[in-house]
Amino acid sequence: MPVKNAETESGGFSAEERAAMKTRAAELRAEGKRGAKKADGLQAVLDSIAEMAPEDRAAAERAHVTVTATAPELSPKTWYGMPAYANADGKVVVFFQDAGKFNYRYSTLGFPAHLGAAAKRTELPVAPLARHLTALAASNTGRR
Repeated sequence: MPVKNAETESGGFSAEERAAMKTRAAELRAEGKRGAKKADGLQAVLDSIAEMAPEDRAAAERAHVTVTATAPELSPKTWYGMPAYANADGKVVVFFQDAGKFNYRYSTLGFPAHLGAAAKRTELPVAPLARHLTALAASNTGRR
């Protein structure tokens, strides 16, 4: 839910939120024109990571390495301009949101809300979740 302030009261969404929605619309148009190719998605993810602030970039690079090593069946793509990883159906199952994206204090590693609905149908122990990251080092990745 967006934080209410002077910027969001008049238009409903902040400038950062509107920019993210425009980015997502462009991503959907691009997928429709050429189809979602894994190499194109990977390059888009790497480009979005390269645009981040140094602290966020380090965490995003580490998250990217961890996700691609742990779940190579997931396809990298951008989701609202953020690095994300989708299953075979094209649905995002994990994403990385840098702190600078919406002027948050911490970067976030998240699992979208649609996973919660799927978990209810299949009785899997999965729920939508997002965790703030203060640091992502080799010593705290790869745990199950």
